[in-house]
Amino acid sequence: MINQGEKGCGFLYRYLRGLHIFYTMHEKQEVLNELLGNFAELSANDVALSLPYWRSRKIVKSDFFNMQSVVCTDLALITKGLFRIYYVHPETQEEKNIYFFSEKQFLVSFRSFINQYPCAYFIQAMEDAEIIPINYTDLQYLYTTPTGWPRFGRLIAELFFNHSQARTEEFLFNTAEERYLKMVAQHPNIVNRIPAYHISSYLGIKNPSLTRIKKRLSQQKP
Repeated sequence: MINQGEKGCGFLYRYLRGLHIFYTMHEKQEVLNELLGNFAELSANDVALSLPYWRSRKIVKSDFFNMQSVVCTDLALITKGLFRIYYVHPETQEEKNIYFFSEKQFLVSFRSFINQYPCAYFIQAMEDAEIIPINYTDLQYLYTTPTGWPRFGRLIAELFFNHSQARTEEFLFNTAEERYLKMVAQHPNIVNRIPAYHISSYLGIKNPSLTRIKKRLSQQKP
């Protein structure tokens, strides 16, 4: 739960803490060549063109990539760590986990990013994390170049549309156990990485129900 003392300037302080350069230019290019090449078939030349616009950032556990009511100005690649996107009810202060993102995935509040209006969620590091972010303005410039970057823009939009659609359909068509299995498939070892109550919140269930699911699945193993 978030108390009143953590709001406002306290959140901003924690959000800005821990901005560090941790990749050399060569190391960053190697990481981007692999991840962007696999995602959108960007060529080495495409990646080289974008290299000056990608930065390096470390985020300490419990600090924020972005905050509720703040415009999300960056899209990032996660190279280390696990993040949660969550909503805080303005009256009850209850937290509801919506998404998890982990290594080799893109991190962004996409609607806030593409429309450049305030984000409806918090995006928080669940572990000490390392990311490679790019600013909205710089990415928009890359979309105007005669390269593979316009294709990247289309694919990233499709990716986050699929995330949103899949999340909605999980609650419409899947049991809590099926949602649990999908979560584990997307984020290996997540059960050992974060407290159970965060997983329960994501699944839309209470802790006792999660315990029963884990026990039932363990009994099914050969």
